[in-house]
Amino acid sequence: MLTKAPRGTKDVPPNEVYKWRYAEDAIRALCACFGFQEIRVPVFEHTELYERGVGDTTDVVQKEMYTFEDKGGRSVTLRPEGTAGVVRAYLENNLYAEAAPAKLFYLMSCYRYEKPQAGRLREFHQFGVETFGASSPEADAETISLAMQLLAALGLDGLKLFINSVGCPVCRTEYNKKLRAYFGQYTDRLCQTCLARLEKNPMRIIDCKNPVCKEIGKGAPMLIDGQCGTCEAHFNSVREILSSLGIAFETDPTIVRGLDYYTTTVFEIKAEELVVCGGGRYNNLVARLGGADTPGIGFGMGLERLIMTLERNNLLPEKPEGAEVYLASVGDAAARTAQRLTYELRRAGIRAESDLMKRSVKAQMKYADKINAKYVAVLGEDELSAGRVNVKRMSTGEQVPIDLDGFASGLKQLL
Repeated sequence: MLTKAPRGTKDVPPNEVYKWRYAEDAIRALCACFGFQEIRVPVFEHTELYERGVGDTTDVVQKEMYTFEDKGGRSVTLRPEGTAGVVRAYLENNLYAEAAPAKLFYLMSCYRYEKPQAGRLREFHQFGVETFGASSPEADAETISLAMQLLAALGLDGLKLFINSVGCPVCRTEYNKKLRAYFGQYTDRLCQTCLARLEKNPMRIIDCKNPVCKEIGKGAPMLIDGQCGTCEAHFNSVREILSSLGIAFETDPTIVRGLDYYTTTVFEIKAEELVVCGGGRYNNLVARLGGADTPGIGFGMGLERLIMTLERNNLLPEKPEGAEVYLASVGDAAARTAQRLTYELRRAGIRAESDLMKRSVKAQMKYADKINAKYVAVLGEDELSAGRVNVKRMSTGEQVPIDLDGFASGLKQLL
């Protein structure tokens, strides 16, 4: 029997799920405040979607995707990120015909074949938002402010926001010439992947994980120094709006992000030197995937890394209490009554449990203790005859008699 999950995957057992629910509930509540609606998309897509959308010169497409042929001979890929699939859904479901901008969020699993490390797995989970149709710097600022507000609301201090502009096709044309001239001096040292990128997409070399390429990339010219007037004005406006909102940031010209679809604004948010959120604007992606010329902006936030950071800082709530009441029983008649009362309690919204294992009373009491039951009642022949049972508060030993007729309402008063 297989007893271990595949490398790079991780179970979330019942005693851990509450941490995820806590983060997800906070996300859904804040997205509602910002006017974002939830969208759900398939876990796999046609491979071409990611090759065209994410970019065939990125590490994600070249090295990290889980791609296979289905039984019909079609190439499909487990989603490595959320944006491309959401753009496809935006087009296929005619969301562009609804009120603009379209503001969407998602909670999803993603898949990348890379070395597992702290907060990063081969199957990981991501919270993301996408706004389609708004090209204004105000949309950039709103997207960034949502991420910052969520992290602050969860109690994280010392957040650091880094922003940059990666320009548009106009200013990137001249920039790529400069990059080819610079990296062309190091063709004897660049990895094979980056040598292939040199002509096709030299900006990807800056994002290479190879230590040698990474060191060479530190001396590369930066696009922020040679933006066109339109990109420069947009980026300056984003910075002005963030300042007016009281959101501190640093301009980091080395941020390019690892996906090809980004244009102008890109950003990362760090907590304890870990990148917990990253995103930016992608004004050409919708058109690249077959839609009309539509601006877009969004971000992705890894939930594993977020929850790990919250845990390190003792910012997660206590584990929720177990059953509010456990009904132990002695004998078949009492067991039937206990089950009926349990059903009535649950219909009244009370967390209730009763025996399913034919245990002794002593074993039932041990079980009640293990599940942290707040109250326990033991039903036997005497209780059935009297039509009343003593309900014991486990923390104090205090006992209160409650009639079996109307037991749910009586217990509610006690709770």
